[in-house]
Amino acid sequence: MSTVVAFPFLELLAIVTIHLSFCYGSSYHLGCIESEREALLRFKKDLIDPSNRLASWSTVNADCCTWSGVVCDNRTGHVLELNLRNDVWFEAIPSKILVAEREAPGKSILRGKINPSLLNLKYLMYLDLSSNDFEGVQIPEFFGEMRNLRYLNLSTGGFTGRIPHQLGNLSNLEYLDLSWANTLIIEDDDEEDKYGLVHVENLQWLSGLSLLKYLDLTYVDLSKASDWLQGPIPDSLQNLTSLRHLYISYNSFNTSLPDWLYKLSRLEKFYLPFNSLQGSLGPLGNLTSIKELHLSNNRFEGGIPVSFKRLCNLRSFYISQVDLNQEISAVLNVFSSCVSDVLEHLEMNRCKLFGQLTNQIGLFKNLNNLLVSYNSISGPVPSALGRLGCLQSLDLSYNKFTGTVSDIYFANLTRLLRFGASGNSPTLKFSPHWVPPFKLQNLTLSSCDLGPQFPSWIRSLKHLSYLDISNSSIFDSFPTYLFKYPFNIVYLDLSYNSIYGQIQNFIELDKLEFLDLSFNNLSGPLPLIPLTLYMLDLSNNSFSGSIFHFFCHEMNASKFLMQILILKKNILHGNLPDCWKNFPYLTVLNLNENNLIGSIPISFGSLNSLQYLHLRKNNFFGTIPISLRNSTKILTLDLGENAFVGNVPAWLGVSFPQMVILNLRSNKFHGLLPRELCHLAFLQILDIADNNFHGTMPRCINNFSAITNLWEESSDLRYGETLEFFQGYIEDALLVNKGQMVQYNTILQWVRIMDLSKNNFSGEIPMEVTDLVALQALNLSHNHFIGTIPKNIGVMKSLECIDLSGNQLSGEIPQSISNLTFLSYLNFSNNKLIGKIPLSTQIQGFDASCFAGNDLCGPPLPKNCGAIVTTSNYKKENGGNEHEVDWFYVSLALGFMARVISVSHRKLFGEQGVKECATKERTKF
Repeated sequence: MSTVVAFPFLELLAIVTIHLSFCYGSSYHLGCIESEREALLRFKKDLIDPSNRLASWSTVNADCCTWSGVVCDNRTGHVLELNLRNDVWFEAIPSKILVAEREAPGKSILRGKINPSLLNLKYLMYLDLSSNDFEGVQIPEFFGEMRNLRYLNLSTGGFTGRIPHQLGNLSNLEYLDLSWANTLIIEDDDEEDKYGLVHVENLQWLSGLSLLKYLDLTYVDLSKASDWLQGPIPDSLQNLTSLRHLYISYNSFNTSLPDWLYKLSRLEKFYLPFNSLQGSLGPLGNLTSIKELHLSNNRFEGGIPVSFKRLCNLRSFYISQVDLNQEISAVLNVFSSCVSDVLEHLEMNRCKLFGQLTNQIGLFKNLNNLLVSYNSISGPVPSALGRLGCLQSLDLSYNKFTGTVSDIYFANLTRLLRFGASGNSPTLKFSPHWVPPFKLQNLTLSSCDLGPQFPSWIRSLKHLSYLDISNSSIFDSFPTYLFKYPFNIVYLDLSYNSIYGQIQNFIELDKLEFLDLSFNNLSGPLPLIPLTLYMLDLSNNSFSGSIFHFFCHEMNASKFLMQILILKKNILHGNLPDCWKNFPYLTVLNLNENNLIGSIPISFGSLNSLQYLHLRKNNFFGTIPISLRNSTKILTLDLGENAFVGNVPAWLGVSFPQMVILNLRSNKFHGLLPRELCHLAFLQILDIADNNFHGTMPRCINNFSAITNLWEESSDLRYGETLEFFQGYIEDALLVNKGQMVQYNTILQWVRIMDLSKNNFSGEIPMEVTDLVALQALNLSHNHFIGTIPKNIGVMKSLECIDLSGNQLSGEIPQSISNLTFLSYLNFSNNKLIGKIPLSTQIQGFDASCFAGNDLCGPPLPKNCGAIVTTSNYKKENGGNEHEVDWFYVSLALGFMARVISVSHRKLFGEQGVKECATKERTKF
C-alpha cells in the first residue's frame, strides 16, 4: 500500500493546556540537566539518522535545550518536550511527488530502536515520534511509566504488534494518537502493510485516561480486544467523557451505533468513515456539542433522522458513499431548523439522493463547501445558489440537472475556488464579455454544452490549475494562451471535442502534470513536453511525423516523470528511438495504430516500471528483444498486427509473472508454443491467432488459475489513481469475439478469452482445456486438430463463444454441450464430425451453417437422422408411466428461459452482429 498520510497539525493550544514558560534561546535560561542530556544521547545512539537531523545532539553542544526538537523549562532546565516528528508534508498521493521530493521523506525518517533512557526525562510532557520508521518494533511498554506525559503521538511510526495496556497508567494524558501506527510516511508498492496492523488485546486500560481529550485509533486492529464483541464500537470508549476529538476510522465495525454515545456529551469532532456500520443514525442526534461529523463509507440506513435537528453546533458534515435514499429537500429540512446559519461544509457525494434542489439551499448562508456529486438530483439549478457568498467549493457533478445557467448565478460568488458540474445537461449561457468575479482554481464542466467556440471567459481565470471541459461540444482552434504566463495549469482535459490546429511546445510549463487532448482534430508534429508531465494522452488525433524529437530531445537532462503516455491512433511514422532511459517511471506506453516501423530497441529493457505495453497495428518487425525481460512488472503485452518473427521466447512465461493479457495476434511468429507460458497463472486473455505456430496445444494450460477458478479475483487493469483528482485511466484491448473485433475497456478485467485460431496446431484438443471453467470465449478454428471434442466440455459453463471450425475433428458432438446455457456463438463447421446434433434450446438456436461441412444430422440441419422413438413411446415400450412428466420438453423450456436470462450476462460482451453462425431468435417454444 503506497501511503503518505497527512495528519492535522498539532492542536496543542486547543487540546493540551500547558501553562509553562518554554525556553527558546532566551538569555536567562538555566541550561539542560546533565542526566537528561546523557539520556538523550543514549536515545540518539540507538537511532539511524540518514539525513543527520539530530546533528545538534552532540557533546560539543553541551546545552541540550538548544538541540533540535528539544524544549526545556526555562526555570528548571528540565526537558519538557521532545518533538521528533518527520515534518515532510505533502498530499496523500505518492505519485504526485517529484523525484527529489520522493527521496526527501525517506532520508529524513528516523529509524532504529527506542531506548528506555527516555525514562530519565521525568518531567517530559510532550512526546512526538510520528512519521518515522521504527522498523516493526512494538510500542514500548515503558511509555506507561512516563507519568507526566500530556501529549503522545506515535502515528505513522512503522510500529507493529500489541499496543501496551501500560499506556493506561498515563493518567495525565490529554492527547493520544496511535493512528496508522504500522504505516510509513512513504512506502514502496510491494510493502503493503509492511509490519502488520498494531492491535489491542483489550481496551480497559483506556478507563485510566480520564483526562483524554483527543484519541485517534484510525487503522488500528481492535478485533483482538477481549472486552469487545465482534463488530461493535468498543464499550470502553463510553467512559472517556472528557473526549473532544475521537477518530476511529478504517476499522471493521459492522453493527449499529451504540446507545451510550450520549455520554460523550463534550464531543466536538467524531470521525467514523470507512467502516461497515449499519442501522439508524439516530443515536448521533444526542451529540449536541458536535461540530465535525464524518460518517462516509458506511452502510447506515434510513437517511438523515429528525433527531439531527438538535445538532445546533454542527459546522462540517461528511456522509459520502452512504445510501441515504432520500430526497435532497428532506435532508435540507433537517438542517435548516437549527444549523442553516452555522453549517459550513456539507459533503454528500454518492448518497442516492434524488428530487430537486430548490431555492431552500439559499438559507445556508455560511456554506463554504457543498459537494453532492454522483446522485440523482434533478431539475433546474436553483438561482439561490448565487446567494451563498461564502461558497468556496461547489460540486454538482453527475446528477440530472437541467435548464439554463447564466452568469447572474455567479455574480455574488466572489470566493468560489472550485466548481464542478460535469455529467449534467444544463445549458451555460454567459454574456460575451462576462468576466467571472472569482479566482477559480478548479473547473470541471465535462459533458456540458459550452461550444461551439472555446469559452472566452476562461481566459480571465488566471489562477486555474485544474480544468476539465472534455466532451463539451467545442469546435474551435486550440487555446494556446492556456500554456502561457500567467496560467500555471497542472491538470488539463480537453478530450472528446473537435479542437483543431497545431500545438506549440509547452516544455517550459514546469507545473503541468496531466494533459488529455485525445479525440480531437489536432495535427502537426508532437509537441515537446515538460519534465514534470506524468500523464499525456494525445490519442485519436492526426499528429504526424517522426517521434524521435519527442522522446530524445532531453537526452542529457533530468529524467522525465512520465508515467502514462498514450499516442495511439495518429499518423506517426519512423522508427522507435533508442533513448528510453529517459523514462524510468513509465508505466503505460500505448503507440497502437500508427505507421511506426523497425524493431524494438534494446533500451526498452530500461523501462523497469513498465506495466502496459501496446504496439499493436504498426509495421514493427524483428524478434522480441531479450532486454524486455527486465520489465518484470508487465501486465499487458500487446504486439498484435505487426510483422514480428521468430519463436516466442520461453522467458516470456517466467519474466512476467503478473501478466494478465498477452496479444501476439497477426504476426509471423512460428515454432512451438513454449510450455513456460503455463507459468502465467494470472493470464486472462491469450490471443496468438493468425501466426505460424505448430505442434500440440500444451496440456498445462490448466495452470492459468485466473481462468480455471470461477471465483478468482479479477486483476485490476486500471492505470492507478495518482492524483487526488485523477480517477485512473482504464486499460483497453481490441479482441475478436463472436466473429467481430470488439473494443473492451471498463469490463476488461472480467473478460476471459483464448484465441489460437489460424495457426498450424495439430494433435488432439487436450482434455485439460475443460478445466478453464471461467473461460468465456474459445477459438481454435483453422488449425489441424484431430480427435474428438472433449467429452465433458459442458462443464465450461461460462462459455459464450466457441469456434472449432476448419479442423479435422471427428466423432460425435458431446451431449454435455447442452449444458452451455450462456452460449451465443458456435461454429463447428468444416470438420469430420458425425451423428446427431445434441438437442437443446441453445444448440438448435444456431444457423445450419454452423454445422456445415460435417456428416451431422438433426436440427438445425435439414438432414433427418431417421426414425426416432419419441420420449413418450419409449416410456410405454419400456414399462414407463405415460402420465409421467416429459422432462425432455421441460428441459427445452427451461433452456429457453435460461437463454433469455443470459441476455443480461451477454451484454458485458456487447451484441455485435455476426456475419455467420449468429444465434437466431426461437419462437416455436
